Amino acid sequence: MNRDDKRRQTRHALISAALRLTDERGADRVTVDEISEAAGVSPRTFFNYFATKEDALVGDPLEGLTDPRELLLAAPPGPALAAVEAALAPAIRLIQDDRELWLLRLRVIINNPHLLPRLAAIAATAEQEMTAAIAGRLGLDPGHAYPPVLAAVTGAALRVALMRWAADAQNGLSDVREISLSDHVHEAFGMVAAGLTDPPHPTHRGSE
Repeated sequence: MNRDDKRRQTRHALISAALRLTDERGADRVTVDEISEAAGVSPRTFFNYFATKEDALVGDPLEGLTDPRELLLAAPPGPALAAVEAALAPAIRLIQDDRELWLLRLRVIINNPHLLPRLAAIAATAEQEMTAAIAGRLGLDPGHAYPPVLAAVTGAALRVALMRWAADAQNGLSDVREISLSDHVHEAFGMVAAGLTDPPHPTHRGSE
């Protein structure tokens, strides 16, 4: 195992331990020392990876992936909305492949509301960075309204897809019936692409 692989393994072990202990006890009842012990490393090693306990819970969990902004700028010509979805695809696959850890992370965040401001700050930074990438791809002035609107809408669509995917697991859908995260993302982006037109009115059998 090379140095980079060992670093990724240690980082993953710390994140897993932090999420598992927090899921069991609540964030306020878990210490860095306990997380470190559960991961088999020293607290000093913990701080080589994360500045705080909260960073291990909600910090950037996609380290090592190609930045979606780079993929967006390199995508072939076409609608920017489709390019954003394509640029996010590797991250979506990684989340899907690491399903149990991500479902645990989402549950921890939902059950520990004090983590939400930190998560919102991370999302705001990511949105600003995606705005700049969209403007760069389209050759638009930084003050143009389209890039921030597209970045905000696609960010919201991704968050909705993640929560719907997590709800599927919470509701006990079997593996056969489970809709993948990619399916949820594609559905949400499709609604945006269609102009968010109203869906067909549901038919109520009782009124027939």
